[in-house]
Amino acid sequence: MKYLIHLCLLFASFSLPAQEKKLLVVAHDGSGDFSSIQDAVNAVRDFQYWRVTIFIKKGTYHEKLVIPSWKTGITLIGESLDSTVITNSDFSGKPYPGGRDSNGRDKFGTFTSYTVLVQGNDVVLRNLTIVNAAGQVGQGVALHVEGDRCKFLHCRLLGNQDTLYAGKEDSRQFYDSCYIEGTTDFIFGAATAVFKDCTIFSIRNSYITAASTTANQPYGFVFMHCNLLAADTATKVYLGRPWRPYAATLFMDCTLGKHILPVGWHNWDKAENEQTARYREYDNNGPGAGTSQRVSWSKQLTRQEAEAITITKILKGWDPTVLL
Repeated sequence: MKYLIHLCLLFASFSLPAQEKKLLVVAHDGSGDFSSIQDAVNAVRDFQYWRVTIFIKKGTYHEKLVIPSWKTGITLIGESLDSTVITNSDFSGKPYPGGRDSNGRDKFGTFTSYTVLVQGNDVVLRNLTIVNAAGQVGQGVALHVEGDRCKFLHCRLLGNQDTLYAGKEDSRQFYDSCYIEGTTDFIFGAATAVFKDCTIFSIRNSYITAASTTANQPYGFVFMHCNLLAADTATKVYLGRPWRPYAATLFMDCTLGKHILPVGWHNWDKAENEQTARYREYDNNGPGAGTSQRVSWSKQLTRQEAEAITITKILKGWDPTVLL
């Protein structure tokens, strides 16, 4: 693959100090530059002038990984999708070990429960599995993304409630050929995000999305050519419910399994949300794609409306398909 060829070309930089390298290697067995991913991220120069690739060898990395806002232009690549795993098990309500955190809280909340937190801009994750292994104990985020122009390619995101937090309204995110698994509201947040050729797997009866899109965002979550699947025990699943009134979610050219309820969408028990939420579909297929019983306040796009929607338009001029 092209990115592996790119890695080979970068091996000549090994004799340089860590902050000058364009490639860093993480390995548990001591064969790399670092044994932890966090140490490798920390070694990257703040607001680096060039892209730095961190190649992560096979292994299970028990970390609570943070890529802060001043670490930009970083690419994390796993050696093997199934065998390069970042895992943690924090969840909302779990006590902090050793007492209160720096903000005076003595328990984890939804937004501090992440396994991986991406705050830096122009971050790329490829070929990685990210897990919140807390189980069905409430909210437990696997991946929390706040940075702008962030890409996730061929990754697996595993959790239960709140697996993926696509946070912040000024964040643009792109997920290509990813597998995302969870239970309730397991894709949620205010970001503008495109999910292309992804598998969305529901573990039990609940809701897939909980967008909190603001009124001034023309798009929220857009699913293109995705496959919606479910466990055998999940037979009644909604496409989404509005975490905030102007939630925007669109499924287009997707395959919807039989677990998707005929009504499609839920108003979060607030009738007023029906006046503001922007729930749309276009040309979906599969047993869950029937539109005759969809809620009256959702919309089926016309062909003309759908053809006007492009990835670059959704993401406000950013084309994430351009190779780095």
